Amino acid sequence: MGTLPAEQMQCMEVWGGSQLTSRRVVFGGLDAWVYSKPYGEAEHGGDVYYASSCATGRISRLLLADVAGHGAKVASVAADLRSLMRQFVNRLDQAEFVRLLNQEFTELSALGSFATAVVATFFEPSRRMLLCNAGHPSPILYRAATKEWSALGQVGSGGGGPRNLPLGLMSITEYEHFDVQLEPGDCLVAYTDALMESTDENGEMLGEEGVLRILRTFGDLEPDQWTDALLSEITRRYPESLAADDVTVLLVRATGEALQYPVADKVHAAGRMAAAWVRSFGPNAEPAPFPDLSLPNMAGALIPALARRWRAKT
Repeated sequence: MGTLPAEQMQCMEVWGGSQLTSRRVVFGGLDAWVYSKPYGEAEHGGDVYYASSCATGRISRLLLADVAGHGAKVASVAADLRSLMRQFVNRLDQAEFVRLLNQEFTELSALGSFATAVVATFFEPSRRMLLCNAGHPSPILYRAATKEWSALGQVGSGGGGPRNLPLGLMSITEYEHFDVQLEPGDCLVAYTDALMESTDENGEMLGEEGVLRILRTFGDLEPDQWTDALLSEITRRYPESLAADDVTVLLVRATGEALQYPVADKVHAAGRMAAAWVRSFGPNAEPAPFPDLSLPNMAGALIPALARRWRAKT
C-alpha cells in the first residue's frame, strides 16, 4: 500500500463499495487507510467497506462487512448498504442503523446472504468511538501512550436472547455497542476473516491471537506501513492463504484535529441536505438524512463553540 496521498472526506459524503481499493481518507479527528482486494480477478468481492462524514464533518461512520458470496449479488448488496449509510449520515446514534442492517440481511437470507460486520461511529468533539461487532473478528486497539495492543471484545452477554450474531441470521437479536476514548495517535485495526483463517502446511490457523501477535512486532513502524507489513508477514508465513479469499484491512488513527471546511463546501453540504429532503417525498424514496435529536449532536451542529465546550467537560 505504501504512502498514500490524503483525501479529505467532504461534508455529507459517503464513499466505499466492494471493489479493489487502496486509499487514505481524512475525517474530522481521524485518518483512515482502507485496503481491499476481491478474490481472484473479480471486479467485486464479498468484503464491503463504507465511510461517511456528516453535514458538519463532526460525525464519521465506518462499516466493514464480510458478506457471504461474491460478484453481482454482493455488488447489489453493497448498493443497498450505500443507501443506508446515506440515510444515517447525520445520526450520532448508530443503534437504529445496525438494526436496519440486520433487517436488510434478514430479508436477503433466503438468497443465502448474511454478513459479519463491524460498525464504528466517531464523534470528533468528544473523541469517542462507538463500536458494534456482529460476529466479526475482534477489532484491535493500539494505545500510542503505552504502545500497547489489545483486542476489543464484547461486553457481557447477559440474558434476553441471542446477541451479536452475524447480520441476517435472525430477525430478532440484540446488538451491543461499546465506546472507546481515542487520544491522538491511538489506532484501531479491523479486518476480514481471510487474515485469521490463514493456515500453514499443517493446517494450523493463525487466528485472532495470531494477527494480534504479528501487530505487536511492529515496533516503531508508522501506521501507514502497518497494512503492508501485516499482509506481507501473513503471506510469508502462509504463502497461499490470502490468495484464496477476499482481503480487507481497515486502519484508523486518531489525530485530535478538527477539519476546517471552506464556506463553499458548507454551502454545498447544505444543498445536498435540502435535495435529499425534497427527494424523500417521492415514491419509494430514501428517508431524508435528518440528524438525531441528542443534545451533543444538535447543539454542536448549530453552535460549534458548544461542541468544543462539551468536549472539554467530558
